[in-house]
Amino acid sequence: MEVKGIARETLGFILEVSRSTYPNEFAGLLEAKDGIITDVLILPGTESSEINAVLKLFMMPNISAVGSVHSHPSSAIRPSKADLRLFSKTGTRHIIAGHPYGSNNWKCYDGSGNPVELPVLDVEIEDDDIL
Repeated sequence: MEVKGIARETLGFILEVSRSTYPNEFAGLLEAKDGIITDVLILPGTESSEINAVLKLFMMPNISAVGSVHSHPSSAIRPSKADLRLFSKTGTRHIIAGHPYGSNNWKCYDGSGNPVELPVLDVEIEDDDIL
């Protein structure tokens, strides 16, 4: 599926969860509807610490994730080697949010760790969507 952008509300959720879990990392998977990222799935058993967050991918339900999201407690929002390993397993768009988790403290990457543009879109998320 081609990813056209991310819903502003979903990005706000990502930044808020990143702030609320600080100094630990937050991690989840991204789902899209009609090419727009609208949902963040937090897998059962995800382990978070100040050093990393470990997703238990074997716990992933039968969904089609378009990518991953996680926070960095530092302001560095470049993917690490561990991030790149995760990227290769979980879709084509990967968001890293960095401290202090403001509207300009995030970046999107492709599966190889190259920065990609991800437009923030003002769309309405349906009530049955779960963030």
